Amino acid sequence: MQFSTADLCDEQGAEVKVLEQQLNSYGGRDCFYGEIVTIKLDEDNRGLVAMLRDEEGKGRVAVVDVDAKFCAVVGDNLMGFAAKNGWVGIIINGYVRDTRITKNIDAGLFALGTCPRRSAKEAAFERGITLNFGGVDFNEGEWIYADEDGVILSKTQLTIIEI
Repeated sequence: MQFSTADLCDEQGAEVKVLEQQLNSYGGRDCFYGEIVTIKLDEDNRGLVAMLRDEEGKGRVAVVDVDAKFCAVVGDNLMGFAAKNGWVGIIINGYVRDTRITKNIDAGLFALGTCPRRSAKEAAFERGITLNFGGVDFNEGEWIYADEDGVILSKTQLTIIEI
C-alpha cells in the first residue's frame, strides 16, 4: 500500500507529530505504517532479537532507541525475523548493517545510517516505555507512518487513501 505522509500532514494538521530527524531507508519497503511497539536498548540487541524472532508482529512497527550509538542493532537476520513474523517495519534511532541484503527483505527499515560493527551483548533493555528522539514522543499503542518524505505519528489510526 502506498500513501503519502505529506498528504496525511495536510489532512491532519496538528493532530500528527513529525519526526524532526532525517532517517534513511534500508528495507524492502519505503512506505509502511502500523501500531507502535517500543524498545530501548543500550547497544545490546538481544531484547530486539527475541521480540522480532519470537512474537507475531501483527502489522506493527518496532520503534527502537539506542541513543544513536555507533553500532548496528539490526542486520539481515533480524530483518528476516521481522518479515517472517509479520512486522511491517522497524524505526531506529541508531544504525544498521547488511544493507545490500536488508533492502531486499519485505519490511521497512529506517535508521540514521550504517555501521559494520554489531552491537555489544552485555546490557539490559526496556520495552513498552515512552521513547523520545527527533523531537517527538513515541508511545506504545499509537500509530506511525513512514515514507520517503519522513515519519509521522498519530494517537489514533488514520484513514489511508492509497496513491
